[in-house]
Amino acid sequence: MTGGAFPYGLVATDLDGTLLRHDGTVSSRTRDALKAVVKAGSAHIVVTGRNVAWTKHVLDDLGYDGLAVCGQGAQVFHAGEHRLLTSVTLDRRAARHAVDELEAELGPLWIAASRDGTDGAVLVDPAGFPVPAPDDDNSLAAVPYNDRAELWAEPLMKLYIRHPELGDDELAEAAHRLVNGTVGVVMAGPGTVEVLPLGLTKASGLSIAARRLGVKGQDTIAFGDMPNDIPMFRWAARGVAMADAHPELLAVADEVTAGCDDDGIAKTLEPLLAGV
Repeated sequence: MTGGAFPYGLVATDLDGTLLRHDGTVSSRTRDALKAVVKAGSAHIVVTGRNVAWTKHVLDDLGYDGLAVCGQGAQVFHAGEHRLLTSVTLDRRAARHAVDELEAELGPLWIAASRDGTDGAVLVDPAGFPVPAPDDDNSLAAVPYNDRAELWAEPLMKLYIRHPELGDDELAEAAHRLVNGTVGVVMAGPGTVEVLPLGLTKASGLSIAARRLGVKGQDTIAFGDMPNDIPMFRWAARGVAMADAHPELLAVADEVTAGCDDDGIAKTLEPLLAGV
């Protein structure tokens, strides 16, 4: 068919393990497919668990100047203007209470905290979170702390939690059970169990960004690879999981494409663009 329209008004892509290959780059084939989507009159939005400070350098490298949803939906960022449009913070009292409840049941945790703002630092317990080398362009500034009081000194977006013995899925399941209804908990990737404001998801942030663009979930195709992408898939008309996605996401996906290292996004978009 020729002369048709691209069937979606919005393409939403997770970042790590989806748009980014495992070496931290985006292939020229995927870049070209997304450029063609925009040329066809649709929008592309990056939707990531990373905060803005850990995302904006990637967007700059892509030449991306649209909206991005960061921090699991907490931040809507205008990449072209380097301006934060919305921000949702984590209640620090609720977060401290959740940590106390978890440690009372599970024993000591390693905790990191992502601060609010476009340049929000990530404070890390060096015993459980590696501190990136300062000259590594692909790593982002992480500030080690010695006293947990530092975690609660400034507004936060979220916490990262790790356990010395429990795996990611086990820890996420235990946290859901123990603190459900007080804070949100999501498994966002290897070694990345997060404590979030209650009710916050990628879908909530994406819906805000989409409204600004005049598009709806029924107009959206979404790509992802981890359980934190499940709300986004449920919001979108079509959810496409990467080949190596987490089993929980595969269970709700409408289809499965190739992995991020094998141009999975491009392989899905190219047939949709063929008649445009």
